[in-house]
Amino acid sequence: MNFENVYFINGTAYAGKSTIVKALANKYDGIACEENYHDALIADLNSEEFPNLTYTRDLVNWSEFIRRTPDEYEAWINGCTKECTILELKILEEVSGQGKKVFVDTNIPTEVLWSISDIDHVLIMLADPDISVNRFFDRPDKEKQFLYQLLLEEENPDKALDNFRECLKRINSKKNYDRFLSSGFHVILRDELRTIEESLSLAEKVFGFAGG
Repeated sequence: MNFENVYFINGTAYAGKSTIVKALANKYDGIACEENYHDALIADLNSEEFPNLTYTRDLVNWSEFIRRTPDEYEAWINGCTKECTILELKILEEVSGQGKKVFVDTNIPTEVLWSISDIDHVLIMLADPDISVNRFFDRPDKEKQFLYQLLLEEENPDKALDNFRECLKRINSKKNYDRFLSSGFHVILRDELRTIEESLSLAEKVFGFAGG
């Protein structure tokens, strides 16, 4: 399978992936598959087949979520990535047949992307690993603020926050960053001085669009 009209953006948090996906879709009258677009299928998933993605769907006590160890958190994230890949590919099979360019904020692993796409259809966007940890609760997302309040309500909030940060460090590690960096795909590194328009132009050049 090769998605000829699909353009994938993978990488780390806070690198600007979702911003560029939306900007490209808007500029080229394309389809934007934004962050966690697979969520549209979660309600109908079988918990035995997709235990990681249904973990939060079926969770009764959210305190269990924030109290997990870094090992447990990392295993859950890795499991989610595998399950997300199945759902993303299913969705992309449908939307890619609509005759438009499709821009995807994806979790599909780079080794899988090599088998379903071409080098000029994949962009890796990276931010310093520390940013993903230190700025996790800076965004006003309802989900992040909900978790933050749960952590503050723990018996020892400082200890709870430290544990959660360790979980984030595990999945935003230098090792994972370097794996993306050496994937063989084109890479854009986060630059605080670069404008959105400049980042968009860089992405267009990677994808071979005339606008770049």
